[in-house]
Amino acid sequence: MSTAAINPKGPRVYPPGATPTDWLTTYLTSSVGQKILVAITGFSLVGFLFFHMIGNLKMFSGQESINKYAHFLKHDLGALIWIARAGLLGLFVLHLFLAIKLKLMAKKARPIAYANQLSAQASIASKTMIWTGIVTLAFVVFHIAHFTFGLVHEVELTDKAGKPTGMGTTNYLNLVDKSGHHDVFTMVKAGFETPWISVFYIVCQLMLFIHLSHGITSSLQTLGLVGKRFTPAAKAIGWGLAATIFVGNLAIVVAVWLKQV
Repeated sequence: MSTAAINPKGPRVYPPGATPTDWLTTYLTSSVGQKILVAITGFSLVGFLFFHMIGNLKMFSGQESINKYAHFLKHDLGALIWIARAGLLGLFVLHLFLAIKLKLMAKKARPIAYANQLSAQASIASKTMIWTGIVTLAFVVFHIAHFTFGLVHEVELTDKAGKPTGMGTTNYLNLVDKSGHHDVFTMVKAGFETPWISVFYIVCQLMLFIHLSHGITSSLQTLGLVGKRFTPAAKAIGWGLAATIFVGNLAIVVAVWLKQV
């Protein structure tokens, strides 16, 4: 038995036979509930992005450091890493699906546009959230195909000193360091030494920055963690986290270009 949403200022009405599941179904199918889900899934993804960036920055600690870290994730965690990846991908798809659904609901609620579009206060980031989100999803798929499955392109075979052997190319996954670990260090270098891949990564990181700069602030407001009085602080937090992730990820690409890793 389902229940209808009630006015939060009205009396509490619990129809006969109503259960907590009925309330939950009503809440999660409402626009308010879905906005909260978008905010929660968004924060979960931001947390992953932040710690993923910290892990990747081990590139600056050298080959052994990043390779041991990757070996720990892939082998010591075992199946847990794939469960985590599936969960993150599910969160991403749910986040984007609900965001698009809410956008369509808002558009359907007002099929005829305002005569005067007073959107001067709306930022480019807020107007393009759906598109930057779609680009970011496409980037995630590419990133997995590139560094997880090695499907984008192969890398030239090198000797222990890192010099080309002239013996052709191999898949990224076949790269091994002197300890027998997967050579993620060389894999990342080879990837970002390819110009079109580097440019694509930078463009996608820029789209991610634009998305996060507004998304984090909006999520804080949706969850009621900040009010109008603290909007400037919320914007500062959003821009700060977005910029940190952008600069951290971009630093690896630039370091490879400048041969600093």
